[in-house]
Amino acid sequence: MERLAPLLILPLAAAISALLCVLLRPLLVRYALARPNARSSHRVPTPQGGGIAVLAGAFVALWLGLQVLPLPSGADSLAFVVVAAVALAVVGAWDDIRPLSAGLRFGLQALCVAVVIVYAAPDVRLFPEAMPLAVERCLALLAGIWFVNLTNFMDGIDWITVAGFVPLAGALALAGSAGLVDPGTALLAAALCGGLLGFAPFNKPTARLFLGDVGSLPIGLVTAYLLYRLAGTGALAAALILPLYHVADATITLLRRLARRERIWEAHRSHVYQQATTNGHGVLTVVTQIALLNLVLIGLATISIMLPAMAVQLACLTLALLLTVLLLVRFSRRAPAP
Repeated sequence: MERLAPLLILPLAAAISALLCVLLRPLLVRYALARPNARSSHRVPTPQGGGIAVLAGAFVALWLGLQVLPLPSGADSLAFVVVAAVALAVVGAWDDIRPLSAGLRFGLQALCVAVVIVYAAPDVRLFPEAMPLAVERCLALLAGIWFVNLTNFMDGIDWITVAGFVPLAGALALAGSAGLVDPGTALLAAALCGGLLGFAPFNKPTARLFLGDVGSLPIGLVTAYLLYRLAGTGALAAALILPLYHVADATITLLRRLARRERIWEAHRSHVYQQATTNGHGVLTVVTQIALLNLVLIGLATISIMLPAMAVQLACLTLALLLTVLLLVRFSRRAPAP
């Protein structure tokens, strides 16, 4: 029953999320309308705040599931993840309504990530023989903060977060059913996957609802926790492979902006996926290709887990990097004329 639980949580989270999108949208149209500007990818005012429905759907379904299912191993850490994600959602909502200073926003994000690392994953060690615990946790903190922010940065066109995180979360939910990750992690992954699926019809191109910072920031935190847990099982290569497109696009863009001495905390349109739409690739084409790449990355991550030899893991990671770079290069070039 424990291994089948994610398959029950996922559709419940999707249904709650979709219902909340319907109920909240009129309110968000009135109070949380994102108006187009020079850096926007949308052309008409669109309500933001759909992340409220995603998170509520995921966490309510998770709570309901834990009331009727046997308490799975790893469930005790989920409360800390939920509390930190809700706190980060509040920070995102605040920033959506009245932008915070970069320093305050960064500090609050760091606090939420630290809570997850110290209290939700105190037993996770990735390099116990190579570095002290304090050093490893500092690196995990930096990685977590970056992942939270890159999830926010990458949520710039319709369906891109759905294309990036639904396959990843779905794969981790199935991994729990196969016994590859602990049941608590699998339940959280299934809840997140369901929440995003319920939101997906409202965000399909052309979107009628955006996630907003209230959604993208905590989704980044929850996903970072899931990947941290996966890496803690010894599947570090798989944890690096699964989010590779989002990480590569965001990191390359950050390095380019630093090289140009730009203010990296300010909004922009220089991500590769944004360049792709400027280069004539349709939004649906871009997100479809990202989703297809992510399915291939899931296959490579699975191989790296099932065949744990170092040579196999390096080969899977190398091939994943190559495929990701090829897609980035494709997006950076003009689309072929129809």
